[in-house]
Amino acid sequence: MIPFIDLQAQRRRLGQPLEDAILEVVRSGAYVMGPQIATFEAELAAFGQAPYALSCGSGTEALLLPLMAWGIGPGDAVFCPAFTFAATAEVMPLVGASPVFVDVLPDTYNLDPARLEAAVAAVKAEGKLTPRAVIAVDLFGQPADYPALAAVCARHGLKLIADSAQGFGCTLGGRHPLHWADVATTSFFPAKPLGCYGDGGAVLSKDARFHDLLVSLRVHGQAVKSDLEGRTFEHDPKYLNMRVGMNSRMDTLQAAVLLQKLTIFADEIQARNAVAARYAEGLGDLVRVPGVIEGGVSVWAQYVIETADRDGLAAHLRAEGVPTAVYYPVPLHIQAPYRDYPQPGGLPVTEAAAGKVLALPMHPYLDADVQDRIIGAIRNFVKRNG
Repeated sequence: MIPFIDLQAQRRRLGQPLEDAILEVVRSGAYVMGPQIATFEAELAAFGQAPYALSCGSGTEALLLPLMAWGIGPGDAVFCPAFTFAATAEVMPLVGASPVFVDVLPDTYNLDPARLEAAVAAVKAEGKLTPRAVIAVDLFGQPADYPALAAVCARHGLKLIADSAQGFGCTLGGRHPLHWADVATTSFFPAKPLGCYGDGGAVLSKDARFHDLLVSLRVHGQAVKSDLEGRTFEHDPKYLNMRVGMNSRMDTLQAAVLLQKLTIFADEIQARNAVAARYAEGLGDLVRVPGVIEGGVSVWAQYVIETADRDGLAAHLRAEGVPTAVYYPVPLHIQAPYRDYPQPGGLPVTEAAAGKVLALPMHPYLDADVQDRIIGAIRNFVKRNG
């Protein structure tokens, strides 16, 4: 069976230094917020062209922390796509705010700036919710149209979050999403392009005071340097709680793993793009292959094609030993927890894509001969079935 994502190939490449890094943490006893955390945050910030990076417990908490820091809550609207994983939208109800679902572009599946503009206008006109922020998703590793989205946010005074859970490392004109967004967030779930060996996430930001606030919120609202200016507290600052926070610390072990993976991440992004180019060349005349925004570099968390007979193709590939996956068969605005939230203008592109998309094996170590076998199986099915 061909692996859908081959994490073991990456582990073999990293070899003994990875195992030594893990063992160093085990022997140190500094299992939570050990010294590798600060080192990793500094290197992550440098890679992502960010002044500040904060590690945290998961990609979901990475989205939640900025909403808490901005005081977003009941009566507030946060705009996001419905063609995404639940984490993007579930953080709004967790702070009492309302997700407002906006349709996506048909080529990249990322947030449609024109539909966003219309949705913000509709919410303002209705007057029930106060628009506060936008969460744009770098779906499947593709950068969203940040210049256009940032312009909409500037016109309406909205915060912009780049949800790069699948897309950390993607660029647009050589710049990472944080260039346009107020914050960028990511997930280090093992299957992500930059994944750890458990759960983890990060928030990249630009403002020192805002980063300081995130540091506090990450550890139960503990006192941070800016809180202690002009006062004396000679004890551990985690015992002086300045605000309601949460527990979102990253395990030291995960930081150690990620430090090793960062050393090869740029090379892996290049390899992923080579794999994507081979898919496009081999399949572009028969099925719809992904478009990439002009000037964009994707990290290809998934390679997703569109086909009318998705279930038939998936069954054929399964019989040929080729795994596939469907993202996302039931868009969020249709699911029970989210169906009553606003969706101004409807989501026809989202609903159409949900019935046609199919993800193929994608990772930096996909051998060309194996990929040719996948491409050949797809071509045989499409030619035979029209």
